[in-house]
Amino acid sequence: MSQQTGPLAGIRVVELGNFIAAPTAGRLLADFGADVVKVERPGTGDELRRWRLHAGDTSLLFRALGRNKRSVTVDLRRPEGQELVRTLAARSDVLLENFRPGTLERWGLGPDELRALNPRLVVVRVSGYGQTGPYRDRPGFGGVAEAIGGLRALTGYPDRPPTRVGVSLADSVAGLYAVIGALMGLLRRDREPGAAPGEVVDVALYEAVYSLMESLLPDYAAFGVVRGPAGSALPGVAPSNTYRCADGKYIVVSGNGDAIFRRLVHSIGRDDLAGDPRLADNAGRVEHAELLDDAIGAWTATLSQEAAEAVLREASVPCGPILTAADIAKDPHFEARGMHERHHVRGHDGEVTFPGIVPTLTERPGRTRALGPELGEHTEAVLAELGVTGEAVTRLRESGVI
Repeated sequence: MSQQTGPLAGIRVVELGNFIAAPTAGRLLADFGADVVKVERPGTGDELRRWRLHAGDTSLLFRALGRNKRSVTVDLRRPEGQELVRTLAARSDVLLENFRPGTLERWGLGPDELRALNPRLVVVRVSGYGQTGPYRDRPGFGGVAEAIGGLRALTGYPDRPPTRVGVSLADSVAGLYAVIGALMGLLRRDREPGAAPGEVVDVALYEAVYSLMESLLPDYAAFGVVRGPAGSALPGVAPSNTYRCADGKYIVVSGNGDAIFRRLVHSIGRDDLAGDPRLADNAGRVEHAELLDDAIGAWTATLSQEAAEAVLREASVPCGPILTAADIAKDPHFEARGMHERHHVRGHDGEVTFPGIVPTLTERPGRTRALGPELGEHTEAVLAELGVTGEAVTRLRESGVI
């Protein structure tokens, strides 16, 4: 792997997590220069290696989420493996984990034990329900967290079962919060060099989802309002919806600002709506949302998606098509922004396009040094950095610890 660059160069992170949440956090930290050492089970590794596996032995999902990391195989259930992780944590800045609460403590790898070895270590813990509370011991995956956190009650249409989005939303948002927590822990550590112990960050999947629910609970607490699914519209905001065009494609239109609304209705030939006092502000437009959706939908039904978008763009009305992977792959804006990275992948002919790095920094940007590694690719190199070489490595490998 080429030399680290970016604002986090010099920071070492130990990633003990599997699946999506903690590995998302590790990937983000690695993108911006951190040396992320991913500890995986010998022989099998992170189960993500086989999720959405279309060919070969390692999924492109893992290649993406394992970007810029080093893979080390260690059996955490073995005392020798636990000792290796203690040694690694003693020389690191951040430790990420997403086991069920209490697991690390059973292995002698809890925050108290690790911070006794390294008082400045920031420990970031991701779990379904958090490290405390009556639900702490329940197993939790992202889909369940979306249900518990309030999101699933709002998705889909009122006459149909709740739906989910097609990505691991809860896990990804939890990963973002894990990164924020890790960076705040590092910032505190550097601002208070004498402070001990290092921060412990507790991220719960359901709370990551719950934090996105805007005024869901306050509206209930104050007014008894229980929000439910609203299809493709956004409750309390109008007009903002998805409309079918003459060619069968769809366009998303957001005309909910007062000035934007007037530009929108003028552009679709409904000047009468611009002067309607009932529609002068968002509250009135919400009350008459069906009227507005019918008017906009009637207009889009006469035009192709591309033609409707051109008219609305000319009027400076926020709008856009619903892009598929095939559309995104050829979109010039993604290309111009560096959101299409092309890499060679073992077992695949030619180059494969992967998402670029977010956010974009002007002075010390992140970059892709390598895709997700082979299982155990860096085990001996990392052990050598810990002073474990030669016969000691051979014994560990022969006994199945690594």
